[in-house]
Formats: sequence, C-alpha cells, structure tokens
Amino acid sequence: MIPDSDLRIKLPVFEGPLDLLLFLIRKNELDIYDIPIESVTKQYIQILHDMRKLDLDVAGEFFVMAATLMEIKSRMLLPRGEAAIDLTGGDEDGIDPR
Repeated sequence: MIPDSDLRIKLPVFEGPLDLLLFLIRKNELDIYDIPIESVTKQYIQILHDMRKLDLDVAGEFFVMAATLMEIKSRMLLPRGEAAIDLTGGDEDGIDPR
C-alpha cells in the first residue's frame, strides 16, 4: 500500500491526500467543477511511475476514486430535475445495480 503522504495531489484549489480530496467533494466542501480530473490522474500515474512498483490494490483504489470523481462530475453536468443529486453514491431506489 502507498502511504497517504505519497498520494498527495497538488491542484489550484487543493493540496493534500487523494482520499481527502474525494471526502471534501462528497461533503460539498470543494466544487467538483474546480477539480481537473486529468491533472489528478496524471499526478497519480507519476507517483506510480516514481515508485517503479505497481501495487494492484493501490491502483484499484485509485480507479475507484477516479471513477467516483467522474461520476460526481458527470451528474453535476446533467440537467437538474426535481430530485436532488445524490453525491453519497446511493441509488435513488436503494437498489444496487450490480
């Protein structure tokens, strides 16, 4: 596993661990529109490259976080209906689509 200190992301609006970035976005303390996901991905790939060792568990964790960020951002781009946008990851019907 990569220590949190090695997973630090630097953006114009945030600098810190990747998991904290996701937490702040989910809590609406950071605006997803201000997060360049491409930059987050490039920085993470650079971290992996610098380590010269790919830990599949860590890579998998990153892909889950990146997919979650993309889901949140894509939902924010959709027209708003009467239902509020759920940023917690829950399904409106409470049914797991898997």
